[in-house]
Amino acid sequence: MSQFQMLPGATTIGVVCKDGVILASERRLAYGSFVMSKAAKKVFRITDNIGAACAGLVGDMQVLMREASVYATLYSYQRERSASVKTAAKVIGNLLFQRRFVPYITQTIIGGVDEDGPSIYILDLMGSVIKDKHASVGTGAEIATGVLENEYKDGISIEEGKEMVNRALKAALARDSASGDGIDVLVITKEGIKEESTKF
Repeated sequence: MSQFQMLPGATTIGVVCKDGVILASERRLAYGSFVMSKAAKKVFRITDNIGAACAGLVGDMQVLMREASVYATLYSYQRERSASVKTAAKVIGNLLFQRRFVPYITQTIIGGVDEDGPSIYILDLMGSVIKDKHASVGTGAEIATGVLENEYKDGISIEEGKEMVNRALKAALARDSASGDGIDVLVITKEGIKEESTKF
């Protein structure tokens, strides 16, 4: 088995809605054909209004998100205001770029709501920061992206977004053996972050 077959799979999605952002990921942690865990958490709260969803090595994403949370807290103390979603994404991009020769093996979607409204940013292993309205990363991304491209529209409501994300994840889980065992969802609005989990 090659080293690439041993990398864990995942399907992770981020969507910008009219009133907030939805970040979601499935829960399976599989290395090749071995399912190591059915309860791997791949969505993270960074601040009260910013979260992340990741695909890749769970240990790498946990360390990266802890660092991001610390930097966001330091920023709020030094500037006496909360970090924007763009600022958080750039900080994480810098952390990834600093590790480019021995990278964190994780694809990341940062999302949240700030004074400019809801937004998401996609980051790769090298720290590229790309703003978009919807995105999917991980081994099931191609299947999930097909659903998002077909159904996404500007001004979508949170409820419509959650239904679309569920359909996209279910489509990916049906075809990607490295993804499965339910989903974790962060719904981020100006009121804060609400976390939901579904098993199927």
